[in-house]
Order: sequence, then structure tokens, then C-alpha cells
Amino acid sequence: MIKDQQEENKKESVEMMASEETYMTSGAHIGTRQKTADMKEYIYKVRNDGLYIIDVNETDKKINIAAKFLTKYKPENVLVVSVRQYGQKPIRKLSEYTGIKVLDGRFRPGTLTNPSSRGFLEPELLIVTDPLADSQALHEAKNIGIPVVGLCDTNNELKLLDIVIPTNNKGRRALALVYWLLTRAIIKEQGKIKSYDDFKPTIEDFEAEL
Repeated sequence: MIKDQQEENKKESVEMMASEETYMTSGAHIGTRQKTADMKEYIYKVRNDGLYIIDVNETDKKINIAAKFLTKYKPENVLVVSVRQYGQKPIRKLSEYTGIKVLDGRFRPGTLTNPSSRGFLEPELLIVTDPLADSQALHEAKNIGIPVVGLCDTNNELKLLDIVIPTNNKGRRALALVYWLLTRAIIKEQGKIKSYDDFKPTIEDFEAEL
């Protein structure tokens, strides 16, 4: 029985897109001191200092699910946004390798809902780096009825999201890792690479400058 469990654990670790250690060293597991009821299922534990810890196995699983979902759409019909500074370089890199449209920095009200707005866009799917920081884009996506994929920390609500990637969505290294993994998974789904080893850019390439 123990041997079977060990084999199962080994199998699961092999199937992860990144090791637990990689997630931990990037800080992807470090949540906030706030927890919403929505995020409860993705929380592994609460630390002595009050920080909630995200289950990185769920993070890994959800990145894979999100990548499969995203590749059902033409890249030019997908928009990724980040008001947060540390998310801006990672989303530009995602765009560079996948062809997904990017809007980094301030999101102008009406971008998705007002055809006469400067820079008006008509995506079929939206990716938000933080549902709180990117709330304008999130609400506009819901107004026009398109699905949304969101990177969610322990303090986020999920009611307007279709797919959740539970992660630290504020940390520089954490955002670089998650978008690096998502990019790699998408281009593998697109058939541009045969294995993850064929993806040559590094996590550091996705990391925002200090």
C-alpha cells in the first residue's frame, strides 16, 4: 500500500509542469493575510505570521487547464492585461511567444465596451493578472459576455471568472514563473514545441526589472 502511494506521488510529481521547489523559490505559494471564501479550496495552510499559503499543486494543475482552454481561441482574439507593474513584462513576453494581444499599464474605461473609444478592442477571451487591480477590464469583459481567466491570490473573489490560476499575483518572481509556465504550456498545445525542454526562454527572461 505504501509502495503504491509512493509510486502515485512520484507519478504526480513527474506530471507537474514545475517542481514544488521551483514554485516555492519563486514565492508563488505566498498569499496575503486575507482569505476569501472563494479561495478557500486553494489554500494549503496559514503560516504563524498570518500569511495564507497557496497549494502549488493546484496552481500547476490550473495553469495546464488554462493553457488548454486558451488554445481553443486564435491568439489574436485573446487579450491579456496587467495594471500591476510586475505583471507587465511577463504579459509582454507571453504575447511575444504566443501571439496573444497585450495591454499593459492603465486600462482605459470603454476599451472593450465603447466602439468609439480610442484603442477599442474586441477580444473573445480575457486574461487578468489580478482581478482587483484589473477590475475595470474584468467588468467590461463580463458586460460583453466573454470568458475570463484570472491569476488569483488568497484575497480575490472568483464570481466573475471562468478559470482561476491560484498564485501570488503581486510578486515579481511569482508572476514571471506563472506567465513563463503558461506561455510554455500554450505553445506546446499549439504544437510549436514537442516537449517543455524545447522552450529556451528562462523564467528570468520574463521577470520585471526592479
